[in-house]
Amino acid sequence: MAMIDTVDLFCGAGGLTAGLRRVGLSVRAGYDIDSNCKFAYEENNGATFIEKSVEEVSGSEISSWYRPGSIKLLAGCAPCQPFSSYNQGRDTKSDRKWPLLYAFKRLIEEVKPELVTMENVPDVTKHEVYHDFVKALKEMDYFVWAERVICTEYGLPQQRRRHVLLASKLGPISLINPTHNDQPMTVEQAIAHLPPIASGECDPNDPLHRASRLTPLNLKRIIHSRPGGSWNDWPVKLRAECHQRASGKSYPSVYGRMRWDQPSPTMTTLCYGFGNGRFGHPEQNRGISLREAALLQSFPLDYKFMPLSDITFKAVGRMIGNAVPVRLGEVIGLSLKAHAEKFKKA
Repeated sequence: MAMIDTVDLFCGAGGLTAGLRRVGLSVRAGYDIDSNCKFAYEENNGATFIEKSVEEVSGSEISSWYRPGSIKLLAGCAPCQPFSSYNQGRDTKSDRKWPLLYAFKRLIEEVKPELVTMENVPDVTKHEVYHDFVKALKEMDYFVWAERVICTEYGLPQQRRRHVLLASKLGPISLINPTHNDQPMTVEQAIAHLPPIASGECDPNDPLHRASRLTPLNLKRIIHSRPGGSWNDWPVKLRAECHQRASGKSYPSVYGRMRWDQPSPTMTTLCYGFGNGRFGHPEQNRGISLREAALLQSFPLDYKFMPLSDITFKAVGRMIGNAVPVRLGEVIGLSLKAHAEKFKKA
């Protein structure tokens, strides 16, 4: 079996690393500037976390992590905020995250790994830095596969669409075929087994299964909310003033409940807040818990994000919402593994 060693840039809490490791790839180290991610990354993945910007990392430092004889994989899922649909039409070049793909490109040039992968929001393809990145890969003689991936087609219980790129010096490469085309995973399959909790409560057996406290007004609103519905289901007196204006009609998903029989909406860094999207629990009168959000991102049930005394909704929500879903990491890993085996034999 081909031995693939990985360095995970922009590793966050370890979603991609966990997925790659689950299918047998070795992840040697992860780099990120968010010190909050160190505990989650190392506690769950047995890999080293280095708190350092990729702009400050040298190719020789990255190369030192790979073992002799291994196939080198360099992964780099750069922060997506400058490329998100929310920021389209804005000048994001001043965002310090915008040029990070150029830093990733430099490291590829210096390390010369056999395999490369990156994941981002679909709108990354609208930006010059992305096209410069792909052009550079092709000029370095990489075979490149890059497409929009509908994550429900691969068993993620979440309506998440991502742009995935795979590149190889070994030969032509592509993502494996969809595994769940006809039967997407649902919210019920992902979270229904968790014990019920109320608004503001925490499961005594799981410090991450905690729900943020609803205000008295939002508690009345969620009581009147139906799964898959919107604030239109509420009595008029409970509706926000902005929703009653014509411009508010284009935001039907805010203050919404999920449906048991469908995948969830895309998890965001604020997915624990009932008013931030369709993040209401399908039947309990509360927003989803941090653990439920993590499960919808396909993190294992026992994944630890912070020491018990440090857990906050903001910090853990950011780690969960920013993560590469573990299942997508598995799919990428399976694709790279099959590819390496094929060309190793050839």
